[in-house]
Amino acid sequence: MKIKVGFGFDVHQLKENHPFIIGGVNLEHHSGAFGHSDADVLLHAICDALLGAANLRDIGYHFKNTDDRWKGISSLILLKETVKLLKEKGYEIGNIDAMLCIEAPKINPHIPAMQKNIAEAAEISVDDISIKATTNEQMGFIGREEGVVAYAVCLIEKSIA
Repeated sequence: MKIKVGFGFDVHQLKENHPFIIGGVNLEHHSGAFGHSDADVLLHAICDALLGAANLRDIGYHFKNTDDRWKGISSLILLKETVKLLKEKGYEIGNIDAMLCIEAPKINPHIPAMQKNIAEAAEISVDDISIKATTNEQMGFIGREEGVVAYAVCLIEKSIA
């Protein structure tokens, strides 16, 4: 068995009266993440972790923000496409551990729905997906609610004959 670990990071600016989608869940909030796709910071960090573990570069390499195919697209589709790339190289996902750094809104009530969305897109069990959240104690751009950050690590594995 070949086992590899990946790390992902993403950050998005928050804008007033913009949709706020995290983990495929549309959150009620006065502002939301802005980007080329739906700006789902959590899924982008997870995609980068998975791609990095498989030595497949990064999310921007595969889903360019200059390509109209990805404009406004659900990041759950990007995750599905990432999983296809992993499978083409013979990898399966072992687990995903992710952390959101955000002042508001509260994430905890939405974690089960996020886990379900990610599990379906990644073709793994919700038991293999950990999502945590913390604040930045009102410091910096996160504390001022100007942006949101996500980190993710993953384990992927391949059977070696």
